[in-house]
Amino acid sequence: MVARLVLVLGDQLSEGLSALRAADKGSDTVVMAEVADEASYVKHHPKKIALIFAAMRKFARALEGDGWTVAYTQLDDTENAGSIVGELLRRAEQTGAADVLATEPGEWRLIDKLKYAPLKVEILPDDRFLASHAEFEAWADGRKALRMEYFYREMRRKTGLLMEGDKPAGDKWNFDHDNRKAAPADVTVDGPLRFEPDDTTREVLDLVAARFGDCFGDLEPFWFATTRAEALQALDHFIAQALPRFGDYQDAMLNDHQFLYHAVISPYLNIGLLGSLEICEAAAEAYAKGDAPINAVEGFIRQIIGWREYVRGIYFLEGPEYTQRNVLGHTRDLPWFYWGGETRMNCVSKAVAQTREQAYAHHIQRLMVTGNFALLAGIDPHQVHEWYLAVYADAFEWVEAPNTVGMSQFADGGVIASKPYVSSGAYINRMSDHCKACHYSVSVKTGEKACPFNLLYWHFLDRHRDRFSGNARMGNMYRTWDRMDADKRETVLAEGDALLERLDAGDVI
Repeated sequence: MVARLVLVLGDQLSEGLSALRAADKGSDTVVMAEVADEASYVKHHPKKIALIFAAMRKFARALEGDGWTVAYTQLDDTENAGSIVGELLRRAEQTGAADVLATEPGEWRLIDKLKYAPLKVEILPDDRFLASHAEFEAWADGRKALRMEYFYREMRRKTGLLMEGDKPAGDKWNFDHDNRKAAPADVTVDGPLRFEPDDTTREVLDLVAARFGDCFGDLEPFWFATTRAEALQALDHFIAQALPRFGDYQDAMLNDHQFLYHAVISPYLNIGLLGSLEICEAAAEAYAKGDAPINAVEGFIRQIIGWREYVRGIYFLEGPEYTQRNVLGHTRDLPWFYWGGETRMNCVSKAVAQTREQAYAHHIQRLMVTGNFALLAGIDPHQVHEWYLAVYADAFEWVEAPNTVGMSQFADGGVIASKPYVSSGAYINRMSDHCKACHYSVSVKTGEKACPFNLLYWHFLDRHRDRFSGNARMGNMYRTWDRMDADKRETVLAEGDALLERLDAGDVI
């Protein structure tokens, strides 16, 4: 049998990977490589780089223990070619292999590199996902609107999760209405399970500190799981400790608690240490045993087999140009405070500080704080996209881009969202304690102390009126605006203009 190379990428650390299943352990060589191209195409958070490199090294060791021949290249190896294709060519020359087995990457950028590599590369489907590209395309065909809710119901039927015959458990598909409670007075769990770095992880941390010390983000303390066994422990901890109250408070935010009842297992899921179905089955079992309520379990499962599968489908359906879309014509540069510069907006400051410290923020912090401000202020969506891709440990383009370009910034014109996700400061005040400690007053609509979200909310609606005034879900917003006194509207718009001018000038906002 002719020897082949088997490519395993840093977000494909799964024993059941399609490329590994198609390979021959006795004759093929697994190729894994820490390369500069992948570590620097955006300025990734140091914790993200460390997580992936440490997990890769340990996965390679596990493969070797299982009898595989693994050609592993560390970032500081002197012969490192610097790119995935370069490493495949180098290993092909060493082994005499001419063919490569690869599981489809999650970014068009890397798919194209493999397709046009000067090697014969067979790209196999990534069947770790529930819905294949063909299945999603068949679901999308002929639909006027590709709304996640209906796709999610198909995934529930396909998996049987939270199903009682043909009916959903609890007689409702979606319990999201029950999952919008304001922040609790106290949080009864101490966040996700944390792990002390071992010698392998410590070596990686030293490498990342030396090579990526200028990237945004705190490398230490580093506490992520870096093996499947640890990731399973983190999952068990969440199911037992946090899942029962996850639903109630999944949209809440607190000044002094960064995690609340969130799982923080998406980094492990997205690099392959955990599988989506096993995670959902663990949550469903907790419901079946009476250990967690239906609103928590359904909301958690929906994020995985509903939203996660859906955005992957959108990413591959819409094609490589999706990240360049900008239907609202927003061109303002990303403000420096996204990279840690000073801001007087407490909610933004807290979200960015947490992002810097943990390489993590939950979905409402991303959507309704940093994303909301960027949309209201007219920030270039591609810059927003690259920021999210860089700063979060769970960010890979297939999942990040639709969430940012579509859901957060409405730059795709409504492929994902039926309306832009914009709000004034009132929403943030309702879901958090941020406003109580803010320089601005959330109840003030104009003047020096006016919350910037209040001013920019109406400014956004006014400047995009031609596009959104006919949207059935936004009619009440425009009717409220139109009922305002004309002088007040003029003041709001003038102060919104002035705020944006100060933002452009680099003033502290």
